[in-house]
Amino acid sequence: MAKESYKKNNKESFFTKFVNFVLTIILAFIIGSQVCTAANNNLRIAQVSDAHFSSYEKDTSYKILSESGNILDDVISQINTSGAYDFVMFTGDLINTPKVSELEKFLKHADNLIYPWYAIDGNHDISIDGPLTKKMFISMLGENNPKMKQDKIYYSFTPKKGYRVICLDSIIDYKVTTNGEIDSEQLKWLQQELNKYVNETIIICIHVPIYEPYSSASHKLNNEYEVRRTIKSHKNPVIVLQGHYHAAKLIQDDNILFVSSPSLVSFPNAFRVININTTKDKVKVDVFLKETNLKDVQNHARIRTMGSQLLYGDESDRDNSFELRREKL
Repeated sequence: MAKESYKKNNKESFFTKFVNFVLTIILAFIIGSQVCTAANNNLRIAQVSDAHFSSYEKDTSYKILSESGNILDDVISQINTSGAYDFVMFTGDLINTPKVSELEKFLKHADNLIYPWYAIDGNHDISIDGPLTKKMFISMLGENNPKMKQDKIYYSFTPKKGYRVICLDSIIDYKVTTNGEIDSEQLKWLQQELNKYVNETIIICIHVPIYEPYSSASHKLNNEYEVRRTIKSHKNPVIVLQGHYHAAKLIQDDNILFVSSPSLVSFPNAFRVININTTKDKVKVDVFLKETNLKDVQNHARIRTMGSQLLYGDESDRDNSFELRREKL
C-alpha cells in the first residue's frame, strides 16, 4: 500500500509540476505580448528648441551664444545615452544668425545624433534679403539628412503606426517681424492632413506657439485662433510641440496638449522628452524637462536673465503627466 501511495503521489507531483510549467509559459507569453503591445503603442520624442547655434557671436543680455556649441553637444550626448527615441525634433531657431555657413556648422553637430531627426524653421533661421531663404533652408537640411528630403518647408510623416507628425512653417519672410502666421494654403493642407488621419494621434511641430506660454504681442502667431479652431476639428488627441518664447509651459485644452520648450542658450538651458502611449480609449503623455549638464553655464545664464522663473515655469510646467481622451470614430 505504501509503494502504491508513493507512486500515486509521485505521479500527482509530476502532473502538478507539468501544469505549473505550462501555466508559467502561458503567463509569460501573455505578459510578453502586453509589453510588446505597449512598446508598439509608445512614441518617445526629444524636442530641442531654440538652439541659437553661433560659431562667432558674443553673449547677449540673456543668450549665452559663446557656449551654444557646447550646450548643443551636451544635449546631443544626453539624448544619445538616455535610451531609445523614435525621433528628435528641432522646433526652430537652429542658428542665431541666418547664414549658410552657420547652418552648415550646426548640421555637423546634429549629425552626431544616433536617432532620426527632423527640423522646422524659426525666425532666426530665415533671411529676408539674404541667401538663406526657406527654399535654401529645407534644401540644405535635405542634402544633409535623408529624412528631410522634401520640396516644401512644411511637411508630415508617420513615425509609427497610429501616429502622424505634422510640421508647420510659421515664419513670416516678407517683412521683418518676430510674429508668425500660417498662410491659407498651409492651413488648408493642415485640415486635409487632420481629415485623412482622423483616427491617429497627431503631433504638431511649430516654432511660433499656437497657444502662448505667456502674452507677447510682438511674438505671437497672428492667426492663432484660426489655427487652433482647425486643430480642434480633430476629435482624437493632438500634442503640439512649440518654441520661440524660450519658456517651459504645459497647457491642456480638452484633448489638445501644448508643450512649450525653453531655449538651449538661455536659462534654463534645457530640452524636452515627451513619452506618448496610446491605448484604446485614451492617450497618456508624460513630459519631462532635461537641463544641461553644464551647470556653470546654466548658472551664468540664470544670473543674466531677468524673469528667469517665468522661463523656468512652475514645477508642473517642467515634469507632468496628462491623459487625453480618444474617440471611437
